[in-house]
Amino acid sequence: MTIALILVVLLIIGTPVGIALGLAGLAGMFSIGGLHFASLAPAKVFNGLNIFPFLAMPFFILAGEIMNHTGITSRLVQFSQALVGHFRGGLAHSNMVASVFFSGITGAATADAAAFGRTLVPAMVEQGYSRPYACAVTAAGSIIGPTIPPSGLMVVYGSLMGVSIGGLFATGILPGLLICLVCMAIIGVFAKRKNLPKAAQRASLRELLGHFRGSLLALLMPMIILGGIVSGIVTPTEAASVAVAYALFIGAVVYRNLSVAALFRMLISTAQISAVIYLIIGAASIFGWWLSFNQIPQLIATFIGQLSDNPGVILLLIIGLLLVVGMIMDINAMLIILAPVLVPLTEQIGMDPLHAGIIFVLALNISLMTPPVGACLFVLSSVTGERLERISAELMPFLIGQLVLLMFLAFTPEVTLFIPRLLGY
Repeated sequence: MTIALILVVLLIIGTPVGIALGLAGLAGMFSIGGLHFASLAPAKVFNGLNIFPFLAMPFFILAGEIMNHTGITSRLVQFSQALVGHFRGGLAHSNMVASVFFSGITGAATADAAAFGRTLVPAMVEQGYSRPYACAVTAAGSIIGPTIPPSGLMVVYGSLMGVSIGGLFATGILPGLLICLVCMAIIGVFAKRKNLPKAAQRASLRELLGHFRGSLLALLMPMIILGGIVSGIVTPTEAASVAVAYALFIGAVVYRNLSVAALFRMLISTAQISAVIYLIIGAASIFGWWLSFNQIPQLIATFIGQLSDNPGVILLLIIGLLLVVGMIMDINAMLIILAPVLVPLTEQIGMDPLHAGIIFVLALNISLMTPPVGACLFVLSSVTGERLERISAELMPFLIGQLVLLMFLAFTPEVTLFIPRLLGY
């Protein structure tokens, strides 16, 4: 309880998550065996980070940075607008479709929220959408990115739990598309009530083909990444480096708008983002070791198992725990701490490892949109200047829709496993 109190107090006073986890874990190690045990902390950090697939994350981040700089985001938005802009609420629908296209570039919800917060939200406000609603639509679509491959969260889960990362990528395709469809349905339901604007006319076939050609290079990236992994030509880490090479080729050779100075700034940005992620993972390794030493994961698993022996109830308890904890802590840290606790429970109730993995990822992604620590909400609030509570209020229909979808997918494994089984996983 003392260690838990230390962690909670550190988070309440605004200590960065990685530092708070590390200090709490260090205090826990010291409480076990004094300085002798505490001196083992650096080794635990190293062991927690010494996982080869983790190298994929900075490569995917860098590829996204390069693709953003080369103007791919605006091309994808224009193509999305040409596809669905003629519907009422067309730009909101375009936001969702663009999130699907953009997911193959970044694989991070906060990156998508930041990119569209700077581009699509102002465009939506200019067309007559309220700013809180524009932010809510962007937040709802942002979790499509880390669901459809590539996904940094899937890389972490697969690396930690020994689950095929390629299989997880394949498992995320259909749920990601379903999230888009659910959100578009919600936009459609409320479009007339909110009097959402629409384009004056449908884009012509010629305009549609023109926008398609302009965004084709971006649309090819997820095919290259997923195709290379599924076919066995490259590993996820190698696929990430191929993505960087592809992005560099587009920027330097095709569009010719990538300077050395800009690339240097992107490398610094990538290093900063990666450092935050790796700090959290390394610090969570210390805290996770302390939890394991005290057999807390086993106690939690036993407690949940004692509440019910019904597989459906256990699955609901697991999802509820992920959603609640994800509301107040960083999802990468929570995945590292909770996955070793909860995955044995999913095995106990007979869940397929890929099915369990996508449910973990979806639940934690949804928690990115929930206050008080919804990372996507904070990103959009800081980028647009809109108040957090106003965005949250407009977000509720999307949040409810995605929770219903999560439950549907949790209890229908044949839907999530359709594509992986088709590909031989």
